[in-house]
Amino acid sequence: MVLASLQHLVVVVVLLHLSSVAATTATTYLDFQHLQVREVIAKTNKYQVLPENMNFTDTSSDGHKGKWKLQLVHRDKIPLDGASSSGYHRLFNQRMKRDVKRVFGLIRRLTSGGTTTSGGGSASYEVSNFGSDVVSGMDQGSGEYFVRIGVGSPPRSQYMVIDSGSDIVWVQCQPCNLCYRQSDPVFDPANSASFSGVSCSSTVCDRLENAGCHGGRCRYEVQYGDGSYTKGTLALETITFGPTAVRNVAIGCGHRNRGMFIGAAGLLGLGGGSMSFVGQLGGQTGGAFTYCLVSRGTGSTGSLEFGRGALPVGAAWVPLLRNPRAPSFYYIGLAGLGVGGMRVPIPEDVFQLTELGDGGVVMDTGTAVTRLPTAAYVAFRDAFITQTANLPRSSAVSIFDTCYDLTGFVSVRVPTISFYFTGGPILTLPARNFLIPVDQVGTFCFAFAPSPSGLSIIGNIQQEGIQISFDGANGFVGFGPNVC
Repeated sequence: MVLASLQHLVVVVVLLHLSSVAATTATTYLDFQHLQVREVIAKTNKYQVLPENMNFTDTSSDGHKGKWKLQLVHRDKIPLDGASSSGYHRLFNQRMKRDVKRVFGLIRRLTSGGTTTSGGGSASYEVSNFGSDVVSGMDQGSGEYFVRIGVGSPPRSQYMVIDSGSDIVWVQCQPCNLCYRQSDPVFDPANSASFSGVSCSSTVCDRLENAGCHGGRCRYEVQYGDGSYTKGTLALETITFGPTAVRNVAIGCGHRNRGMFIGAAGLLGLGGGSMSFVGQLGGQTGGAFTYCLVSRGTGSTGSLEFGRGALPVGAAWVPLLRNPRAPSFYYIGLAGLGVGGMRVPIPEDVFQLTELGDGGVVMDTGTAVTRLPTAAYVAFRDAFITQTANLPRSSAVSIFDTCYDLTGFVSVRVPTISFYFTGGPILTLPARNFLIPVDQVGTFCFAFAPSPSGLSIIGNIQQEGIQISFDGANGFVGFGPNVC
């Protein structure tokens, strides 16, 4: 995190607090923090896309051979015609509309009994740990994050959306009967020496739900909750991260694709199912990966890293919960919420995953704004309003009902916001992860919203700047001890 001056250095120390100590401890420095209003507003007025020929390289600094980090970037950095002309307020509204569709899509998947695909391939790779920088993206109306990888042999660089709630890897393919606009040329399997179609009799095809067969080739179809879809043939292909080649990855070669993926060539599923990229690597990485989502409006990049070596020392670990109705999703135990160092009186069972697979708390990179069951949200919001009574209020904006007019402020003092996880760990968020700008003049909103169901979702705004690690084999998710 970049601070305006050394006098704010103490803020860094308190932004991320993970502890088993109860939040009611009388430690004033954990009760409040400062939001740098002027600095945040200035960043909303800046727009910078990446060079079209940019190649992401190894950014690891620990010196361990075979440990790779590739960049994750926000979608507003992706070079698209006319992208820089979109105003911040318009981009924000598009993002919120997409987010509503995302949430309803996740809920629909749960109520319909699961995802549209499952399965896996026989993947292999050359080094034990590798990764990619993560790019964030808001300008096309989404809260998705992009990674740049190579597809095929020789590798063709492509931007891919990462999604922790999806179980398939796919790219738009030639011949493209229906394609949306992407920043890179559409992948042509005829130019790849490693592309191999999957037959209908293959065990990989057998693992797909809704699999079809045409001309002896396995066909796939994925429908997303927001109405987006991809349809095509299943294949085995090489995926490249820097110098690291991952062979025999089962990918969808999409010949008919439509939806809200504008800019990206496709999607890199990181969900908990066997068809996801993490699932296909399986025992070779232990289902372990770490990411840090870049903060909005900054010039920096985040990171995505695979393998057990990526798990940080000193992380606070929370058990992962499995829901047979939704094996793709990463559920965690949430016991409560805190405002200003005080726990909000919310019954713990509000957040529990039932034996029937209802409710629970999902961590999702594709959802922007954290959703909470209505009763929990109201109590949480009211506690925040009580402790921000000195700040001038503004009218509701989009899905946000609690907003403030901070025009003219350099910084403001706000109460801390904390997640109380089952078993004791506490995650205290940076101020910019819960009070966000919705325009370029000084309107900030409390970045939480009520859920239309009993499902809670921890979105990517609340995850930004925090190192988050998944250890699928041992069933834990870790929150790093430092901001990143």
